[in-house]
Amino acid sequence: MSIVNRYIALQKIIELNSFTKAAEALGYTQSAISQMVASLEEELSIKLLYRSRVGVKLTLEGETLYPFIQRTILQYRAMQEKANEIKGLDTGIIRIGAISSVTCHWLPQLIKEFQDLYPNVQFVLHQGDYRSIQEWIKIGAVDFGFITPPAVTGMETQVIKDGRMLAILPENHPLSSFEAIRLEEIFKEPFILLEEGHYSEPLEAFQSCGLKPNIKYTIHDDYAIMTMVEAGLGISILAELILQRTNYNIVIRPTEPPITRTLAIGYKDKNSLPIASKYFIEFLLNNLEMLP
Repeated sequence: MSIVNRYIALQKIIELNSFTKAAEALGYTQSAISQMVASLEEELSIKLLYRSRVGVKLTLEGETLYPFIQRTILQYRAMQEKANEIKGLDTGIIRIGAISSVTCHWLPQLIKEFQDLYPNVQFVLHQGDYRSIQEWIKIGAVDFGFITPPAVTGMETQVIKDGRMLAILPENHPLSSFEAIRLEEIFKEPFILLEEGHYSEPLEAFQSCGLKPNIKYTIHDDYAIMTMVEAGLGISILAELILQRTNYNIVIRPTEPPITRTLAIGYKDKNSLPIASKYFIEFLLNNLEMLP
């Protein structure tokens, strides 16, 4: 019988003021509980308890030691909880909602490095837009998601990184030779909007300049937009992150004024996240330098 179990038995006796009730609560016989206390007293060479007609009380020496015994029990239980958390990573499943640029350019390397540490953790990825990711988080379909804080309500967010959004034009477009594309020069052009729910950084930028873009197409896929721009069907504004590895015949330019996208992790309640997701978020925050 471990010494911690003997401490727990002593604590239960004091709590219930009875050897008999403590034995029932812990699933021992009364004689086993008595033997545990006797063994503990022998090991410490100190009398800890005395019985009276009104129950069980600590001796003066026992009262002095009892706070240390309580702290030892608390530390032991905390260690057990942490061990259970770590063991939980052997079978954990991490459910993530992400926009396409994060799925393509952040998650592969992060997942690879994380699974080097925890090879049995599984990942389930749901790709969507700001609106759908927010809904998935709220109904529990994903543990957390990559979103932009202005697009969500009713959840906690933790900012990860800011990134530029850039204008993309067909190669033969009259503005393709310009170093930067002014929004007032393109708002009348056929515009291909990336569907991201009720919030769009490019639309917010146009609106802040008092401009209303000429939206001809609204599409949910960044790569489809690049294909359409390449075909000369219009121009668009996409995140620099998604434009890092492309082989389309398009021209990429910064905008004037600049447009920035803030990416964050969103979740309902950090304390209620599954342990595997907590570890992955901590791993992500400790490795921001690897993210383009």
